[in-house]
Amino acid sequence: MIRRTALRALATVAVTAALALPLAQGAQAAAPGTTAPAVATAATTTAINTNDDNPFRWMELDGLRADFQLMCPAGHCVGFWSLVLTDDVAQQKFKGGKFFVYAPATGEFSFFLDTDIAVRTVDRPRQVRLVDTEFMRSHPRVEVRYGDPDHPNRARVVASATTLM
Repeated sequence: MIRRTALRALATVAVTAALALPLAQGAQAAAPGTTAPAVATAATTTAINTNDDNPFRWMELDGLRADFQLMCPAGHCVGFWSLVLTDDVAQQKFKGGKFFVYAPATGEFSFFLDTDIAVRTVDRPRQVRLVDTEFMRSHPRVEVRYGDPDHPNRARVVASATTLM
């Protein structure tokens, strides 16, 4: 139990650091005395989109799709890729459980990104957002499940991402 809690805490710290680094670098890059637009323009979005490659392109996605997000803290826009549920899956009825990320081969859990906070479970399908982490790369198959995280084998597999080798 302590080992599982320690792994969860370590994963949360790792994602927070990974997400904070580009934001901190962006804040440092902004020249003092200049102001950037608070909202990204279509040209900014396109420029970021064409320069960043989808890290999930080598994965077989079932019930998930790659989604490019743009955040503009302090007027400096930062883009990142994530996996979200497809519209078909997100529109299904879910009741009585929680969404969680699970690697069936090892029995390990990962987390979702809720705005800029790493969380182990989420309540609503629109909150499911997986970021490109070492966990995703180090497990051949990662599943989004719905049910009781304390009993992952009883939970329903909602979506999956499989690394193609």
